[in-house]
Amino acid sequence: MFEKIKNMLGGGNGVFVILSPIAGEAVPMSEVSDPTFRDGMLGAGVAIKPSSGRVVSPVDGTLSVVFQTGHAVAITSKDGVEVLIHVGIDTVKLKGEHFNVHVKTGDKVKAGDLLIEFDIEGIESGGYDTVTPVVIANTGSWKLVEPKTEGKVAELDEIINVHK
Repeated sequence: MFEKIKNMLGGGNGVFVILSPIAGEAVPMSEVSDPTFRDGMLGAGVAIKPSSGRVVSPVDGTLSVVFQTGHAVAITSKDGVEVLIHVGIDTVKLKGEHFNVHVKTGDKVKAGDLLIEFDIEGIESGGYDTVTPVVIANTGSWKLVEPKTEGKVAELDEIINVHK
């Protein structure tokens, strides 16, 4: 427990840990159908096929963007890591349907705070993929962004190391 907290705070070793905002199955970004994410145009990260319709904050920080449609949020950690969480592919087209947002731009959050709830079945019944990219939007500001996990992840499992 103390090791996880120490890592979240940078651990004094220049590595910041990004926790999983969603429970599910982690997959490499190279498996995401959308080329914007797959090709790393928005930054390095990992994608999660969700098993539950909850998005929690993966860091302590401030919500820099909460999309009006509820399909995505961006959080700037207290250490300056910019984390984009994008629920599904092309889900902006749902215009907020199947999403319930619990935060607004400018809110301060702690790791584990509920950000968004979404209806997996509702989104998929509309023909949309629910795979959720978790991207370090300012990848170029860091020495290394290292996705750590493939396979099953729970909320708040460690999924990305960001090196100073």
